[in-house]
Amino acid sequence: MERYFIGVDLGATSGRVILAALSDHGITLEVLHRFPNRLLRIGERYYWNIYTLYEEILHGLELAGRRHLPITSLGIDTWGVDFACVGSDGEILGLPRAYRDPFTRGVPEAYFAGVLPRDEVYAATGIQVMDFNSLYQLYALQREGCSALRAARRLLFMPDALSYLLTGEMVTEYTIASTSQLLNPRTKRIEARLLEGMGLSPELFPPIVMPGHRIGTLRREVAAACGLPQVEVVAVAGHDTASAVAAVPAENERFAYLSSGTWSLMGVEIREPMITPQTAACNFTNEGGVDGTVRLLKNITGMWLLEQCREAWRRENRDYSYEEIVRMTRETAPSGAVVDPDAAEFAAPTDMPQAIRTWCAAHAVPVPADDAAMMRLIFDSLAAKYASVLDTLRGLAPFPIERLHVIGGGARNGLLNQMTADAVGVPVVAGPDEATALGNIMMQARAAGLVASLEEMRRYIRRSIETTTYLPNL
Repeated sequence: MERYFIGVDLGATSGRVILAALSDHGITLEVLHRFPNRLLRIGERYYWNIYTLYEEILHGLELAGRRHLPITSLGIDTWGVDFACVGSDGEILGLPRAYRDPFTRGVPEAYFAGVLPRDEVYAATGIQVMDFNSLYQLYALQREGCSALRAARRLLFMPDALSYLLTGEMVTEYTIASTSQLLNPRTKRIEARLLEGMGLSPELFPPIVMPGHRIGTLRREVAAACGLPQVEVVAVAGHDTASAVAAVPAENERFAYLSSGTWSLMGVEIREPMITPQTAACNFTNEGGVDGTVRLLKNITGMWLLEQCREAWRRENRDYSYEEIVRMTRETAPSGAVVDPDAAEFAAPTDMPQAIRTWCAAHAVPVPADDAAMMRLIFDSLAAKYASVLDTLRGLAPFPIERLHVIGGGARNGLLNQMTADAVGVPVVAGPDEATALGNIMMQARAAGLVASLEEMRRYIRRSIETTTYLPNL
């Protein structure tokens, strides 16, 4: 007998509503609705249009309703750190600011000087310092005198805000909260002094719930409009990377993962947070996972560089397909040089190719002569960065790292996977490319009692998907 679930997977550039069917034979996924997610610029500020996202989700639910299938539940995952303000009347106040808004540049240093020192913040949270972390967004909004924040009764991270629009129930899901640099990974609670030091209350956040928590059911009017019953809404691992890591088809603990997409996140899965002078010096982060696990990881700027180059080339009437990019990269000899994908200059440039050329010129790196050379430079730079981060992880992990699992959209990038295997020196296992959706759905299956543990979730996924292994050419 098949059981049906709906997964909503929202990334920083696109979103999907997915119908999943689970049976004794495995899992099948069907994308019912795919839609863009674009930054909304108003003046010098960048926002997420949460109402457009809500409408797109409703459209996907309407398409599901037309199937007349017995839907067990639905769950939402999104990118991390961003949040919405909710007023005392339950209305969302304005639009959530986007993490790529430059309003947080330099804010961590101001926070450390004015509220709590850097070492105390890291000791309390175990989260790498990045300008756009929720902690610094809140401090920046306070300094701006943000009217929405002043009037807020609650703050909801993006998956929780969208679940609230669907159900009317407010929660703070653990894995998404763990991206904020507000959560203490030992107590699994909001660290009050981080907020109180800037005049905010931890009571702004609803109670923390763990992945698998039943939030509520679709509002009656939402269900009727979509042609669905009042389907249950489950708090999955709300951070998309947490959902993706839950779907890693690993057979034991001796692996590292690379969630590869617009962002690349490389890490290991451990049982207790690792907050040490070494992890602080390396700026590693301890984020929450399924079953109380901790994702010790490093954020790396991933395919963002290539995606933004493609946008710039399209504006100049050079629209390269993925196949063309792979071919051109293969045919271009490496220059032997790399850029730092995490350089601040690449965070939100208006012209990525020019930003890369400018960075190269400023750092005595050969400037790419053409588009193909630019592609090759980006691929070489990512592989080199992955190797560097994995070397650091080897010194931190409490076990030997025997393989690297590449999950997410980057799992389809055979060229980069082979380049990564060559750079890191261990087998690279690619797949599933739909890891986030699979993790989302399997957490709902867990809530429905169809699987009992993280290990059982992974066994089910191994039965359902195929992977490709890339051996290093040493």
